[in-house]
Amino acid sequence: MQYLVVMIDYGRRGREAVVDPEMTRRDVVARIASGEYTNISFIHEIAESSVEDITGEILAEASLPEVDTGADLQAAAFDHARDLRKHEPV
Repeated sequence: MQYLVVMIDYGRRGREAVVDPEMTRRDVVARIASGEYTNISFIHEIAESSVEDITGEILAEASLPEVDTGADLQAAAFDHARDLRKHEPV
């Protein structure tokens, strides 16, 4: 038997594991592309007695762009705000 486990992170509200033996890889890709599944922690493929992390492969198939988070975005926002202040009337 082979099935997929999709772990969705809801932040403070917790996590949810979606496990449906009838759900195919194509179904998971379609749900990610449609926006039904967001904030995915991981996707594991379980076959026989082995577990494989296929998160990257599935997200690549769904062609979702990866959003860069962290200090670079914050620094860019500060730079943009500073540039706007430069052009304000005195």
